[in-house]
Amino acid sequence: MVEKRNLVFICVLFLVINTINAEDPYRFFTWKVTYGDIYPLGVKQQGILINGQFPGPQINCVTNDNLIISVYNYLNEPFLLSWNGLQHRRNSWQDGTYGTSCPIPPGKNFTYMLQAKDQIGSFFYFPSLGLHKAAGGFGGIKIYSRPRIPVPFPFPAGDHTVLAGDWYKRGHQRLRHILDSGRNIPSPDGLLINGRGWNGYSFGVDQGALWCCALMIVPCALMGCTFAYTGKTYRFRISNVGLTTSINFRIQGHTMKLVEVEGSHTVQNSYNSLDLHLGQSASVLVTANQPVRDYYVVVSSRFTRRVLMTTGVLHYRNSRIGVSGPPPGGPTTQIAWSLMQARSMRWNLTASGPRPNPQGSYHYGMIKPSRTIMLSNSAPWINGKQRYAVNGVSFVPGDTPLKLADYFKIGGVYNLGGIPDKSYSNGNAYLSTSVMHADFRSFAEIVFQNWEDTVQSWHIDGYSFFVVGMDGGQWTPASRSRYNLRDTVARSTTQVYPRAWTAIYIALDNVGMWNIRSGNWARQYLGQQFYLRVYSPAHSWRDELPIPKNALLCGRARGRHTRPL
Repeated sequence: MVEKRNLVFICVLFLVINTINAEDPYRFFTWKVTYGDIYPLGVKQQGILINGQFPGPQINCVTNDNLIISVYNYLNEPFLLSWNGLQHRRNSWQDGTYGTSCPIPPGKNFTYMLQAKDQIGSFFYFPSLGLHKAAGGFGGIKIYSRPRIPVPFPFPAGDHTVLAGDWYKRGHQRLRHILDSGRNIPSPDGLLINGRGWNGYSFGVDQGALWCCALMIVPCALMGCTFAYTGKTYRFRISNVGLTTSINFRIQGHTMKLVEVEGSHTVQNSYNSLDLHLGQSASVLVTANQPVRDYYVVVSSRFTRRVLMTTGVLHYRNSRIGVSGPPPGGPTTQIAWSLMQARSMRWNLTASGPRPNPQGSYHYGMIKPSRTIMLSNSAPWINGKQRYAVNGVSFVPGDTPLKLADYFKIGGVYNLGGIPDKSYSNGNAYLSTSVMHADFRSFAEIVFQNWEDTVQSWHIDGYSFFVVGMDGGQWTPASRSRYNLRDTVARSTTQVYPRAWTAIYIALDNVGMWNIRSGNWARQYLGQQFYLRVYSPAHSWRDELPIPKNALLCGRARGRHTRPL
């Protein structure tokens, strides 16, 4: 009966939205979230499944498509999904973090109404509440370009999603208990590729046509020419969906041509291996031009004391020769190597993004920031427990989602201005439900300063930003002389190397309450996050969509009334 009522609601919703914006297609999904037995590292575990799948179903859509995703929570605890890299233009209501949304109660349903507005590229979704991410519930998102807007490479013969990252044999409840008790979680037990361990997942490719120097094979052989295969080309969309670890991705005997990073077409440099830090996504093209056999697809950990590794298989059609021997090695703790690779990634200024105009038509380097924000991570102990902080403030969730408190004007839920624009090195840290204010349509410079000995990863919901510089040591105003103000890549997640800084430029053109967080989920859980309130005094639907009629209400917002779409 509940499912029938929700189906009626979705149909009515479809008619209403179609009337408002009939030109953009709609895609409907029904997801049932359950627990189920999984064996990713050969040990039986309780995993979070979506429609019985681990990882969850793939979302395939086209720029500006509307995604209507009805989620039924059959877990015995609240559940919440977030959409890593989707910008939710004017619509932070759908972001799916606890600062913006009430969790879906056990046995209940919620329908997300998303739009892939002005975006292309490779992203993923994941459960954002507690440590659910350690049990699964994640999946890939592919946003294809509209047919009349060209991409800067031929259409590939196939399109593979690679969801890779670290994994624990301990359940998510156990990991959460460790963090709640004031300790950090231990090192992960292994790595996965699409939910599988060693050689557990296979990517099929086709070698393609034989080529030689003459039209006829026999004369060509007599002349001593070299035979080669043209090979079909495949797109691999790789995301680091892990909890704590940077990874390196490589394919035995094949080079990879980078073509896209989190929604930005890139200059097409070739790499033998590629670093991806927590929460990052990238697309590469791989040509199947090697002899017919199977090859290792390798993921290994970066910057860890014990190097973890796992493999998948690149399987050539008609291959009868399996993988053998040791997998190809890759970088381990080399920071300079990773830094140089990151700097080599460039925006393709002549390629169109989700719109017909070239990416290079937006001259971010010619805009003077009106504000500089310095964000420093730290690992303080507060009240005898391990916490993590930004600018000396360790975030604690409010009793009501911050976006709802803001909308209904409920006081005392969060502290606007509770996190300073820069860190003060007095060593003290405190707990706060911290929110930083920002003005709509301002242009800001944000500097992430890392004084710790580990690589950090930072994500900003609702936005892509320009990574203008990164280097070792302390950032100073003189560091701006080394910024790339012409063709740096726009993305939503950036790394900060040990005892180093990373600087970004960001146009704050998306009204809402947006999460800025560590990509390391233990750090995020223990306070290394805050919310950015991008505010417009106009209160116009042109700037921000109204609260959805189906919004879940909890905490002190329970019993309030929403206005209709």
